[in-house]
Amino acid sequence: MSVRVPATSANLGPGFDALGLALSLYAEVGVVDADPMPSDASIADETHPAHIAFAHAGGVGRIWVRNAIPMGRGLGFSGAVRVGGIIAAEIQQVGSAWNRESSRAVEIGTELEGHADNVAPSLHGGVVITSENTVVQVPVSLSPTFVMWIPDFITSTNESRGKIGPTIALNDAVFNIAHCAMFVTALATGNVGLLKEATRDRIHQDIRFATSPACKEALTAGLNAGAWCSWLSGSGPTVAIMCAAEQVSDVSKALPDGGRIEILHIDFDGAVVL
Repeated sequence: MSVRVPATSANLGPGFDALGLALSLYAEVGVVDADPMPSDASIADETHPAHIAFAHAGGVGRIWVRNAIPMGRGLGFSGAVRVGGIIAAEIQQVGSAWNRESSRAVEIGTELEGHADNVAPSLHGGVVITSENTVVQVPVSLSPTFVMWIPDFITSTNESRGKIGPTIALNDAVFNIAHCAMFVTALATGNVGLLKEATRDRIHQDIRFATSPACKEALTAGLNAGAWCSWLSGSGPTVAIMCAAEQVSDVSKALPDGGRIEILHIDFDGAVVL
């Protein structure tokens, strides 16, 4: 058996470290001595986040990884492969008795990642709210398409988080709490008209845009082209632009040079044992 794990987009505007969703872009992890290794996979060395997570979860031996998730681009690469490594270790221990609900992937993955908003949607799929080890699935009553603008450069999550600071103003905290609630309500009710306002943020995005003005340009261009909403994916630099399927062409044409485009959807399956 091997494990297929989806990429993620975290924060979703105002939901810093609390909101995340799974995307239709994948990494696959298997155990070298047990699972047939695809020709385009590679064996993870001891410093690879998938191997570290595999060993941390009690896995024995080496693992292989086949990955389509861009690294260092805000699409949850490290979280996804860590979830894959943890589940591979669990399968090694319990075989076909593996169960998503009893998996420790969120607990262990959060310990290694530092926050759960990437690992939880990689395990469970869909849109999730996370707080410590509690994961709540958000009902989704619309069918969005995501135009992902993925720049040529990478960003450091640790470096960008360090610029946010340990405290925030009360007004900004209240603003983000309200907008998180708006976003969850918009998804649950299918209220597309609320999404643009609901994804505004006062905690982290402007700080990160200051060093990546091209990302702010892409976000603004997507909104001006009629997209429902847009946000900096994770710590960036990828910009997620959420729209209807019929808007994809107009949104894509409006985006600036300097980045490639991936058209993705919400993955509702989460980690899947193949």
